[in-house]
Amino acid sequence: MNPVRNQLKNKLSANPGISNGVKKKPHVIIFSGYGLNTEDETKAAFEQVGATADIVHINDLIAKPSLLQKAQILVMPGGFSYGDDTGSGKAYGNRLKQHLGKEIEKFLARDTLMIGICNGFQIITTAGFVPGALLTNDSGRYSCRWVDLEVTGESPWLKGIKSLSIPIAHGEGKYYLPPSESTLLSKVGGVALKYVKGETCKHFDLPANPNGSLESIAGVTSHNGRVLGLMPHPERAVRFTQLPHWTYLREGYARDGKELPTEGPGLQIFRNAVNYFI
Repeated sequence: MNPVRNQLKNKLSANPGISNGVKKKPHVIIFSGYGLNTEDETKAAFEQVGATADIVHINDLIAKPSLLQKAQILVMPGGFSYGDDTGSGKAYGNRLKQHLGKEIEKFLARDTLMIGICNGFQIITTAGFVPGALLTNDSGRYSCRWVDLEVTGESPWLKGIKSLSIPIAHGEGKYYLPPSESTLLSKVGGVALKYVKGETCKHFDLPANPNGSLESIAGVTSHNGRVLGLMPHPERAVRFTQLPHWTYLREGYARDGKELPTEGPGLQIFRNAVNYFI
């Protein structure tokens, strides 16, 4: 078998290991440093659904990797690490791989969870924790808007979710894999999320695929679904009033005599991660 295909297959079918038996609140470590900038929103989302969370600079984790042993969930949040000067997520991803790669693989062997959001997705692809690469948007421009997503794979992060709408904010979000590897990715269930034309796209007359991503892929998984990488930002869609058309929806709820929701669609992703350990 082609070495690249073999490596991809091994990553996607990695043994999740035995359960760590966590019964108390799971603890989250959210990476920071060098331009990552959505740590606070991500921390608030996890705490809202019952986790404990710490924001930790990558240098502190490199100096003391034993900190990973205290966590059940790792997060690579969004931002513009190293100013995207060498390509989005490249410098941070290489630093992660070279200095913490083995320690994170040990972490993942414990039946834990990991997520990379936007720049975090770019980081974990560069570091090799999920397959593929994120290229410059077909438009050649930075895109900041809401997208509609369909869940196409199984993952603890996406349990019970069939579709959702959350925002994107990226200039290099076009997911790519060579054809032979993308076929394998689909066969093993590694395609987690796809862009579709749903409620928000139709409401604002926007194209479903915002960046030209291969097969409209918005997110992928590895390690039997326990590692999720996605370009959209669920931490920016945890409140109903963050929806771009919430005032329009409010009128419909009022006419039907229904109570206005408080939670946004992105919050369930974080709740699913917490529930995995309870």
